[in-house]
Amino acid sequence: MPSPQATQSPPPLPSTEKVESTNVTDDEWRAMTTVLNGVYAYRTEEYVPTLFGLQRAKINGKEYQNFSEFVRDFALIPHNAQVYNRPDAGAYQDALTIKSLLESQFKKLVEQKVITAEMAVLPHLGEIPPQDEIPVEEEEEEEEDDDDEDDEEEGDDSDEEGGRRKKRRGPRSAAAIAKRDGGAKDDAAKKGGADDMDARKRRGRPPKVDTPMEARIKAIMKGMRKPKNSLNQLKVSHFERLPDKTAMPEYFNEIKAPMAVDLLKRKLKRKKYQSVDQFMKDVDLMFENAKQYNEDESQIYKDAVDLQKEAKVLAEQEKRKPDTDFVMEDGRLPIPDGILHNGELWKVGDWVHIQNPNDLTKPIVAQIYRTWQDTEGQKWVNACWYYRPEQTVHRFDKHFFENEVVKTGQYRDHHIDEIVDRCFVMFFTRYNKGRPRGFPSDKEIYVCEARYNEEKYKLNKIKTWASCLPDEVREKDYEMDLFESPRKMKKFPSPIAYLLKDSQKETDDIPKPEWGAENAPPKIGAVHRRPRDPKFFSPNLMQDSPPPEPTPPPPPTPPPPPPRQISNISNQATNKYSSPTMVGADTPARIPAPTLVHQRSQTQTSYTPSHPQQYQKQSASPAMNQQRLPTPQTLPATPQANHNASQLGPQSSYPQSSTVQAQSGRTYQQPTTVRQTASSYLHPPPPEVYTLPDLANATIPQEIREQFHHDEQGRVLFFTAPPLDTVSPVKEGAALGHSVRYLAAKARREQSLRQKRRAEDSELKEKEATRKRVKREAEESLTRDIAQLKEKALQALEDKLVHATREEYRGMYGEHWKAGMQQDLHRWELAQR
Repeated sequence: MPSPQATQSPPPLPSTEKVESTNVTDDEWRAMTTVLNGVYAYRTEEYVPTLFGLQRAKINGKEYQNFSEFVRDFALIPHNAQVYNRPDAGAYQDALTIKSLLESQFKKLVEQKVITAEMAVLPHLGEIPPQDEIPVEEEEEEEEDDDDEDDEEEGDDSDEEGGRRKKRRGPRSAAAIAKRDGGAKDDAAKKGGADDMDARKRRGRPPKVDTPMEARIKAIMKGMRKPKNSLNQLKVSHFERLPDKTAMPEYFNEIKAPMAVDLLKRKLKRKKYQSVDQFMKDVDLMFENAKQYNEDESQIYKDAVDLQKEAKVLAEQEKRKPDTDFVMEDGRLPIPDGILHNGELWKVGDWVHIQNPNDLTKPIVAQIYRTWQDTEGQKWVNACWYYRPEQTVHRFDKHFFENEVVKTGQYRDHHIDEIVDRCFVMFFTRYNKGRPRGFPSDKEIYVCEARYNEEKYKLNKIKTWASCLPDEVREKDYEMDLFESPRKMKKFPSPIAYLLKDSQKETDDIPKPEWGAENAPPKIGAVHRRPRDPKFFSPNLMQDSPPPEPTPPPPPTPPPPPPRQISNISNQATNKYSSPTMVGADTPARIPAPTLVHQRSQTQTSYTPSHPQQYQKQSASPAMNQQRLPTPQTLPATPQANHNASQLGPQSSYPQSSTVQAQSGRTYQQPTTVRQTASSYLHPPPPEVYTLPDLANATIPQEIREQFHHDEQGRVLFFTAPPLDTVSPVKEGAALGHSVRYLAAKARREQSLRQKRRAEDSELKEKEATRKRVKREAEESLTRDIAQLKEKALQALEDKLVHATREEYRGMYGEHWKAGMQQDLHRWELAQR
């Protein structure tokens, strides 16, 4: 048959065509196609072949020199699959299927005398290397933690070479964790303080505290993993996970309630099972699904039958054991319903403040993961810590939300007496929309956006908030009282940015945090200048996120001014880098055009770690500098406009230079010089007015622009000097507040909201009462209808019995059936007496 290539256009250079002689006959070419089609015809029963495109292309192109070469090509597929896969892998089992299928296809060709028996023998391609089996216990522990690890490490660390996450493997049992932690502490005690700090920041896991019921279920699952079939394959391997929906959509069309081992584990971890019998119903469902979908002679069907019997035997054995056989090795007794302490119930999922030995004013923010009782009757909780920004190590220009905390990998045990109070942590996507309903207003509410990796000192943005919560509460949600409109969330500079030293460089090692008490977060973190990793610098991975705006290049250093009389405006400069403003004679020098200053230039340049006092001054409000206006004899320095609408407040009509200096630690002023007249009197210069570019002006909200002078195009007017008729406050330092009209409007609005909320609550109650009444009436009506139907059914049954009896007596006695019936009734009456 012609190949598909013959139907295409011929190549431009005929000399490049491959022309070789072949020893394959036409019958053998047809036999190759028959073998290939036979393999593909098997795809609907057990597997989907995907690796035969190369063989089909060679057959169509007639590239095989002899039939043995075709046999060797096909034999390579199962051989390679067996070499590079474990015996219990699906690919390994598919390889055995393909191998047996090929042998049967070649046997048919030998019987048809298309090829000889020698040609049909699969060549020996090398020994299959032996595979080391994974211990059953270790494999189970790995798989139990896979789900948690994937969730816990989501978006955390990436592979150094390919950028893909590495899945952490290894035993995670309580004994293994205890052994690891104990060994770490011993080594740390031997090596000293540095190793001790490393041991503290090592990632942990919540301890395993299983109830007897959960321990029985885990024992059943462990026992199901041991049996193997005749192929030396674990029988449970068929049921580990559900098939891919895209590859096998027909499975989900036929099986309405799919179930697999990984789903059993997930339900167990999330406390969905209340008894062993409830768990066994899902186990039976899993095996019944396999028997329904697969053929009776298939290996999966046989393994399902065997494992179903084995699981029932294991369940009966475990249920006969007393609860004392399932006590944890360390004597922990779980308290799944929570701990009652000081009149409050503390349970898994609660957000709490825990005593911080390093700083009693900053309790540890944590979430409870486990609750249990030790052998002495003491109550304990295991909680995941959330660090405050000042307890982390980050770049000096990192910004944080107000009240922000970051999730850590620290899961620590605390006595119930160490709990101070309740708190709450919200994901940043919900923090700006409202607050938890019913949560006391005097309790702290924090916002969380990132995980903190204490090994690499990196902050990684959380993708899924549910992955940060205990299994028991992942599917639960809380109601919220929503704001009228989402609030804007603003980030602030790092609270420990002042720790940065001038001598620190980008090539320095990352500094370490300062640790204190044993079971407490660091006393204080650290900041560094290490360059950002461009691989992680994206909106989704937020290690050391910079301020929102890029920093403009610094202005050029001004030339030294000539010696002139120094104005008192220089007293307003709070930074040693500010150049003094010079005052001269009659005509002022030309004031240069204003430059737009982005918000980042006001924040990043404000770090003066070697002068903490100056840093504190700069963070204060500039309003005090603006109250003392310069006299008309001084010419203010060039103002600098700002994109941020919050800076364009009512003080915009005043000189902006002092404001910018108060917020920026390294803002240079362009010196301005004027000359004096003979009378030494300086007339007030005409005020110069300027506007922002249209794009910058448009960023100012309309309601704010309307509060200030503006031109015909609606652009806000900025003046280089204050008006001469400025009225000073009556009393310097008087407190500012809202007007009575505003307060009255605010009170009316709050009253209206309360009334609206009460009306909504009342309406909801009425709707609920109506719904209950309708439901009750429907149930009563249904009960009456059922009673009536019962009565009718009994009457109909009675009529049928009477009719049947009469017909029977008519057949027995004819016209005298009534007399016969009376005789029988009289005889039965006497017999009953």
